[in-house]
Amino acid sequence: MKMGHADSFRIRTETERAPAALPPAQLRLLTLAEAEDPAFLAAWQRLVTRAAEPNPFVEPWFLLPSLKQWGETARVVVAAWYAEGRLAGLLPVKRDADYYGHRVPHVGGWLHPNAFCGVPLVATGHEEAFWRDLLAHCDRHAGRALLLHLPQLPADGPVSAALDRVLAAAPRAHYTAAEEQRALLTGEASAAAYLDTAMSAKKRKELRRQHNRLAEEGALTFERLAGDEDLAAWTAEFLALEAAGWKGAAGSALASAPDTRALFEQALAGAAAAGRLERLALRLDGRAIAMLVNFITPPGAYSFKTAFDEAFARFSPGMLLQLENLALLERPGLHWADSCAAEGHPMIERLWRDKRRMVSRNIAIGGPLRRAAFRLLMAYETRSRTRR
Repeated sequence: MKMGHADSFRIRTETERAPAALPPAQLRLLTLAEAEDPAFLAAWQRLVTRAAEPNPFVEPWFLLPSLKQWGETARVVVAAWYAEGRLAGLLPVKRDADYYGHRVPHVGGWLHPNAFCGVPLVATGHEEAFWRDLLAHCDRHAGRALLLHLPQLPADGPVSAALDRVLAAAPRAHYTAAEEQRALLTGEASAAAYLDTAMSAKKRKELRRQHNRLAEEGALTFERLAGDEDLAAWTAEFLALEAAGWKGAAGSALASAPDTRALFEQALAGAAAAGRLERLALRLDGRAIAMLVNFITPPGAYSFKTAFDEAFARFSPGMLLQLENLALLERPGLHWADSCAAEGHPMIERLWRDKRRMVSRNIAIGGPLRRAAFRLLMAYETRSRTRR
């Protein structure tokens, strides 16, 4: 599958040099075919183990299927940054003129609706150098772009902190374009101790009652799976369960479109092969009535997708499954879990009490005239947010 290139973003080989006043170029922009090259994939896998901050949505097993589904249409390229001869940074990027419904040409990190974190993979110790080189590249190859847009960055992570230091050392206009706080699971307590703190005794009693009433409906069992055991059948069962509910009726279920179905199937298979997958299910007489997919990316985890049988909604099967998911707190090597849920989610925020602040940032690029235009946009968006 071939991918188009976006405007003046172009492939730069490792031996290609920037203008004489600049150091040798360290940034390459790769097509899908180049990103699938076995040698590059091996370097990419090594980068995953060295990354300052985990992001499953930029690991090969998730990003490559994403690119195969939407990369060509969206004209996405993979920005691969090298330091000391080794791959040390990676971010999918694209050029776009559509900015939240307005025509504002920009360069941006690329996310699709089923990818929930935009932080690049950057080798520990190279975070500031990565941002300096990426911004310098955007300055030299701005084309029509007015800004660099970075969606869904964990605001309190080491990669964002490095970006703040770079912007402070060489000031350029920038601002937060969007922000949300989504449910986060963290703490040193056991699952039982966490539940005692997170929920009132009355609510815990109600959940026990619902569990007991549900168990009266048939044989109630819980399963937790890793690896690829019965993965194809499990994946099909999840897709059918989700499609049978309100998402299916609205046409937004994963199974509602061939591309999202394919992404889910390929991503779960890839995550299992990479040792990143955990699957949970609550079953009644063997039939799943609630299911959950986690991506395990130490020191964190991402709760990717969940579904439940709405015919059993009175028993809160999704919440009962989340009680089992609290075992993430006791898993060696994990310090937090990101819910990937929208801010204000009525179910998960009743249980996961901490917050992860996610920000989308805009940064000026190019020369003085372009940066002056960026400041006008910044002033406009700031006034708009103030009026809301």
